[in-house]
Amino acid sequence: MAVQHRRLGNHGVLVSNICLGTMNFGWHTSAEDSFRIMDRALELGVNFFDTADVYGWSVEHGLTEEIIGRWLAQGGGRRDAIVLATKVYNPVDRKANLPEVNSDGTSLSAYKIRKHCEGSLARLQTEWIDLYQMHHIDHDCPWDETWQSFDTLVKQGKVVYVGSSNFAAWDIATACQEASRRGLMGLVSEQSHYHLDNRMVELEVVPACRHYGLGLIPWSPLGGGLLGGALEKYETGRRKDEEFVKRVEEKRGQLEQYEGLCRKIGHPPGEVAIAWLLHNPIVTAPIIGPRTVEQLESAVRAAAIELDQETLARLDEIFPGPGGEAPMAYAW
Repeated sequence: MAVQHRRLGNHGVLVSNICLGTMNFGWHTSAEDSFRIMDRALELGVNFFDTADVYGWSVEHGLTEEIIGRWLAQGGGRRDAIVLATKVYNPVDRKANLPEVNSDGTSLSAYKIRKHCEGSLARLQTEWIDLYQMHHIDHDCPWDETWQSFDTLVKQGKVVYVGSSNFAAWDIATACQEASRRGLMGLVSEQSHYHLDNRMVELEVVPACRHYGLGLIPWSPLGGGLLGGALEKYETGRRKDEEFVKRVEEKRGQLEQYEGLCRKIGHPPGEVAIAWLLHNPIVTAPIIGPRTVEQLESAVRAAAIELDQETLARLDEIFPGPGGEAPMAYAW
């Protein structure tokens, strides 16, 4: 297994090229198993942990952060060993809270950013967040307000870096220009939905990240399981849910070619999908969401896979992207 550490975009902090996503902790994965996954991640050299204030989902928002906080509270140097990322934007409904319009909606208001940061710090049992990410763009809130709030948190020592998630390229450009106008560092990273079967970010988001020096952090690198050996799981009855079956049937032709190629080169489909992302120099670290230690170890093995040019070209044939970067992809 060969986890490497690389800069987050063109910024100084070093993070593992595999990011441990924790969205399953607490509702699909027990706290006990979550602890095992986090301990094993550190053993394997994974130091980049990602979560969000809303994770915990139907059990309770914030539950995932609480589990991470209890793990950190064990000590043993855990907090200093990781680069900890969380997010703000979504509603965080806590059972102990009264309804509150500013927290129950979606926004990047100064009120919400301050309040939700304090909530995340308490649940995570930490004094600072290494990477505080906007979970989505808020076109209704002025950048003056949003950047002033983040700047205050940085000056207070509660936040180190600020990142984005699910931003369009023009949102990235606007955010970076508005930050620069204020003499701020601005964004250091963007989390985008990016995998072999969804390459739309290659049109404009990838070039924007390159131009502004952001690290790209792809989420859902296996396409919700589609790229993780979906045909085999379907045909052996390991997954039978209706939506999954529908997606497999829609993509059957591509999946047959893809899984056949994976067998030919001798690597599991899920590991090939992650390795493909890591061959893009703008990608810092795909976010993997293991439910088990074994799934974590599989993702880490992917970091050591070298795909030759013939294999990369074949993957482009099976899963053609948008044709390159804009505007050349559709004009000249």
